[in-house]
Amino acid sequence: MTHAFERTRRQFRAGTRTGQFYSLPALAEEFPNIRRMPVSMRIVLESVLRNCDGLKVTPEHVREVASWKANAARTEEIPFVVARVVLQDFTGVPLLADLAAMRSAASRLGRKPGTIEPLVPVDLVVDHSVMVDHYGTKDALDLNMKLEFQRNKERYEFMKWGMQAFKTFGVVPPGFGIVHQVNLEYLARGVHKTADGVYYPDTLVGTDSHTTMINGVGVVAWGVGGIEAEAAMLGQPVYMLTPDVVGFELTGRLREGCTSTDLVLTITELLRKHKVVGKFVEFFGAGTRTLAVPDRATIGNMAPEYGATMGFFPVDEKTIEYFRGTGRDKEEIEALEAYFRAQGLFGIPLAGECDYSQVVKLDLGDVTPSLSGPKRPQDRIELGKVAGTFRTLYSRPSAENGFNMPSETLQTRHLLHSGGEEPLDKVPANPPVRPAALVSETEMEYNKPTLASAQHEAPSTPTVREDITIGNGDVLIAAITSCTNTSNPSVLLAAGLLAKKAVMAGLRVQKHIKTSLAPGSRIVTEYLQKAGLLPYLEQLGFTVAGYGCTTCIGNSGDLAPEINEVITKGDLVCAAVLSGNRNFEARIHPNIKANFLASPPLVVAYAIAGTVLRDLMTEPVGKGHGGKDVWLGDIWPTTDEIHKLLKFAMDGKAYRNNYAKVKTEPGELWKGIQGMSGETYRWPTSTYIAEPPLFKGFTPQPPANDPGQDIAVRQARVMALFGDSITTDHISPAGSIKESSPAGKWLLAHGVQKPDFNSYGARRGNHEVMMRGTFANVRIKNLMLPPRADGSREEGGVTLYRDAQGGTEKMPIFDAAMKYMAEGRPTVIFAGEEYGTGSSRDWAAKGTQLLGIKAVVARSFERIHRSNLVGMGVLPLQFQGEDSWERLGLDGSEFVDVIPDPQLRPQSDAKVAIRKADGSTREITVTLRIDTAIEVQYYRHGGILPFVLRQLLAA
Repeated sequence: MTHAFERTRRQFRAGTRTGQFYSLPALAEEFPNIRRMPVSMRIVLESVLRNCDGLKVTPEHVREVASWKANAARTEEIPFVVARVVLQDFTGVPLLADLAAMRSAASRLGRKPGTIEPLVPVDLVVDHSVMVDHYGTKDALDLNMKLEFQRNKERYEFMKWGMQAFKTFGVVPPGFGIVHQVNLEYLARGVHKTADGVYYPDTLVGTDSHTTMINGVGVVAWGVGGIEAEAAMLGQPVYMLTPDVVGFELTGRLREGCTSTDLVLTITELLRKHKVVGKFVEFFGAGTRTLAVPDRATIGNMAPEYGATMGFFPVDEKTIEYFRGTGRDKEEIEALEAYFRAQGLFGIPLAGECDYSQVVKLDLGDVTPSLSGPKRPQDRIELGKVAGTFRTLYSRPSAENGFNMPSETLQTRHLLHSGGEEPLDKVPANPPVRPAALVSETEMEYNKPTLASAQHEAPSTPTVREDITIGNGDVLIAAITSCTNTSNPSVLLAAGLLAKKAVMAGLRVQKHIKTSLAPGSRIVTEYLQKAGLLPYLEQLGFTVAGYGCTTCIGNSGDLAPEINEVITKGDLVCAAVLSGNRNFEARIHPNIKANFLASPPLVVAYAIAGTVLRDLMTEPVGKGHGGKDVWLGDIWPTTDEIHKLLKFAMDGKAYRNNYAKVKTEPGELWKGIQGMSGETYRWPTSTYIAEPPLFKGFTPQPPANDPGQDIAVRQARVMALFGDSITTDHISPAGSIKESSPAGKWLLAHGVQKPDFNSYGARRGNHEVMMRGTFANVRIKNLMLPPRADGSREEGGVTLYRDAQGGTEKMPIFDAAMKYMAEGRPTVIFAGEEYGTGSSRDWAAKGTQLLGIKAVVARSFERIHRSNLVGMGVLPLQFQGEDSWERLGLDGSEFVDVIPDPQLRPQSDAKVAIRKADGSTREITVTLRIDTAIEVQYYRHGGILPFVLRQLLAA
């Protein structure tokens, strides 16, 4: 058919070449308000305009988006077609398993398996599988990678099958870097071109919520669940409600001593207060123009933490400078700049140039050195208030973000006897736990770091000394980790400079503190070496432990057994300080209760100090040569010192040489992985990869596509009553697998020994493990369980199962779910505000569905998790007004009916009828959070994947 807006197809010139594009300035002749639309919305409009085919994208869609108003009611959905999809391996493997299952289903129906093929380029970066088992030694990287390949051989074989089975599916092997850094440095193209010569901007969705890091180079992108990403790669638009766009005006400049980390923690705190969940945030203003791309990427990366869909920075001269510095070729850079200038999209807007739904302002000069924690990334603390805040929170109740500990025990310490000098790092053989003698003592003075000469390098193996004491507030994990900060040369060079000055001053890090450096890419190691800083980081224990997302996702590896025992027996509140973006409870390490986000130089500083109870603004970091006090100001690098070294970080040739090795020199370990061949996967017996049951009994026609069919959930039992801020870390299987857990018992029953359990993340391709780990987080609190005598609440994934005779039994949520499902009894969950915040984990929704939970009723939902629930055929329902399960007086003994509108009209009223144990009943009205017309179809088909498969088979 003829394109409805063919008149907008124009030409532009890039160097000596000519290209074609769908012109927004031409469309603005009909819709003049386009000229004042936020840049991010104009890029969304370009996708809708270019992909207007009269079917998935209609002329009416174009007109609706072109008529975007800053403060209009948001009732219409936008079909956004992305240019590509990016996956990380934890979320990518189950997505690949779903693709393989779709091919198997097609084959069983006698259809060609090759019908199932990604229609846009898909790149999977293996970055979430390396764990910090070894650390502090120069061979830590090699040892950790060998363990990674041993643990993940079956998963990597599966990936290699996918590489040969699908034409548009590529893999960046382990050891190259974090997905977001690789995306910035290598995968991002700026602009793409169709076979007939039409140019269009790079856009994408990724299966990691921090996909938004790519917003730093003007790419419209955000994180989605693997479920939604799979639909996108199979040719489906990403459907979203027309968003508000919050303009964030930055003015001024950062002052001396402040880092991009301090800035992003300030922005996170500020935007959380402005409630930007589900909105685009677009940065503009003179201050924005001063920020380099790595600083912008750091801010974009944290969009999930401040709740926005994106944290977007338009393309400008700094973007071009970054593409040049990372080795993109001349023609590509010319096309990028020429295209965005032709579209009128080049440059950071100044105040008054765009219409925003709301404007938030920040003077960069007001930013101060900060950390965030100890439980949430939005809880910013100025550096000088960290020690005092920890003392206060130590005895505060959990409801106030505290630790609910007796204040008189704050300074109690325990002497650690290790039975001699032993390796600290947990080796794969899992040595037996040695009994540790605990000696309680009270010290008014906090434990000081042991002193040593700067010339002495760290020993080859970290050791535990017998005179070590461990107490509350002690830093036991110090990690330069995760995409947020390991993307940014300025803060990494700052960490290296601080380490150099510290070593020269005679400071050191105690050997029981687990230190690690997990760079965002191999380029980081290269420029730290060229700048002469890596040896100083190594002397303080920050040797390279891996290239991937480590401590921030719980891949910190274990602490020494005797340290774990001291923490457990002493009920200590110890700390981790990391340069990451997530610090939710039990995420970093199950025994570390206080977790603080900080810039890389502050991570090094706190590793030296050894405790968060030392005020680094008014007390020395430690004692150096001759017992001299060394203050933070003595070792903090200046802005000029950092800028002089930035030249080492922007070497285009180094970037080109590094990423050429993805295909030519992927590493001997990767070359040794052998995958099966063929269009369909043969599903060998494996505890890592299993055919998901999503297409069990699949039929070409949907079973529930009759709008008149009763879709109510009747006589459901309550599985859990949750409070506010239940994250996908609480819901989704994550971290290590306990032997006593349902997943651990299943693995043992299938011949897997404890040392080979690996993590839930590594086993995401096996639903038997994952459904047993859903809602199994050790810190989750099911408020259905009555409070203890002291008022505290039991933690862990347990519930009260109620049988048909009225009996009640406490058991794991998985076990109760299996009992209810055997009875044919549906279940529901009630929750508070912000249900599902956190990483974009599809298993949080998949596990919910596989446990037979039919509906979740909450005060509010996080954007991705709400979408994923619908995509798995689970009803999300939102309380109206001041209603909550607490106000309704629920205790979990009730029977619940959920009665939505039979037509499933988006965001329509639904009824929830509640019958209590005493026979009394009550009915309330809630909002059906199926938000768009396409989500209605997903739900009626039993989920997004059956919907897509039926469409592909029909075509």
